[in-house]
Amino acid sequence: MATRYWVVSLPVQSSSSTLWSRLQESISKNSFDTPLYRFNTPDLRVGTLDSLLSLSDDLTKSNNFVEGVSHKIRRQIEELERVSGVESSGLTVDGVPVDSYLTRFAWDEAKYPTMSPLREIVDGIHVQVAKIEDDLKVRVAEYSNVRSQLNVINRKQSGSLAVRDLSNLVKPEDIVISEHLVTLLAVVPKYSQKEWEANYETMTTYVVPRSSKKLHEDNEYALFTVTLFARVADNFKTSAREKGFQIRDFEYSPEAQESRKSELERLVQDQESLRSSLLQWCYTSYGEVFSSWMHFCAVRTFAESILRYGLPPNFLAAVLAPSMKSEKKVRSILEGLCDSRNSGYWKSEDESGGMAGLGGDADTHPYVSFTINFI
Repeated sequence: MATRYWVVSLPVQSSSSTLWSRLQESISKNSFDTPLYRFNTPDLRVGTLDSLLSLSDDLTKSNNFVEGVSHKIRRQIEELERVSGVESSGLTVDGVPVDSYLTRFAWDEAKYPTMSPLREIVDGIHVQVAKIEDDLKVRVAEYSNVRSQLNVINRKQSGSLAVRDLSNLVKPEDIVISEHLVTLLAVVPKYSQKEWEANYETMTTYVVPRSSKKLHEDNEYALFTVTLFARVADNFKTSAREKGFQIRDFEYSPEAQESRKSELERLVQDQESLRSSLLQWCYTSYGEVFSSWMHFCAVRTFAESILRYGLPPNFLAAVLAPSMKSEKKVRSILEGLCDSRNSGYWKSEDESGGMAGLGGDADTHPYVSFTINFI
């Protein structure tokens, strides 16, 4: 699938069918690797010249907005597919691949009546796409919030012993809790384990001899228990801190541990549900936005062609997908099919420093031309 297309319109000098045949023949002979399609623009309501000029000022801005939303949704789809391990089957519009939808574009009269003013059609497209963009922000924020909560939990479970959640490392038999005794958890640097074992019994009074037990070890630290009288626990913590040992606050609670486990399971389920729901929404919404974008392109082609060639509307619109190496050749072919006087006028303007294209296009040609980038 091509990722970049040109939408162009050429002024018709004799008949549309004759111009189309000449264009087909020229492309076939001189740039056979360039796909070429008719772009079916309907007869829209022209309105006044002032309204058309006013509209042309907003065409590029509106196009950039709609195009931008389509790219946002596409990038979101790619990220969700990557995270989910889903193999993309290709994006579609009403069940049709997006490139086929463009190359076989047909105006939706029911959705956008051709008798409506052009401004009304453009504003309607803008409002519809803006609503989709707002909905995307809400849905992505909801999904991201659950992901953030899971990331916090995962960091606590996978970080070093100095910061991670210790509840899944401690068993009931590791903890002594009585009226007078308490078990503390000490995080000891790996290189200081012998120092801990040699000194923990004397860091304060009333430490139970040989009560320290190593529960876990990671790349940086080891986790030890130590049992002592509760009334000297603060003294022990102070002494341990002075020697570079960290006493982690920990209260063993089967209920709390079960609650954390349930919360983790709920968040995992919520993440999967939201991810799946968001992905399906993005598939559908991308199709809606892309369809709106192509209708906007039809309006833009019509409006710019009237402003460029005048009334009554008499132009040929086409879609091409030239390769990078064929661009200059295709431009030359298109220019050759334009009126030579008109062609010289636009070229001279371009050579003298560039003339603002209708709708704000940077490229100035003797024919209407703008680019559609899928990604």
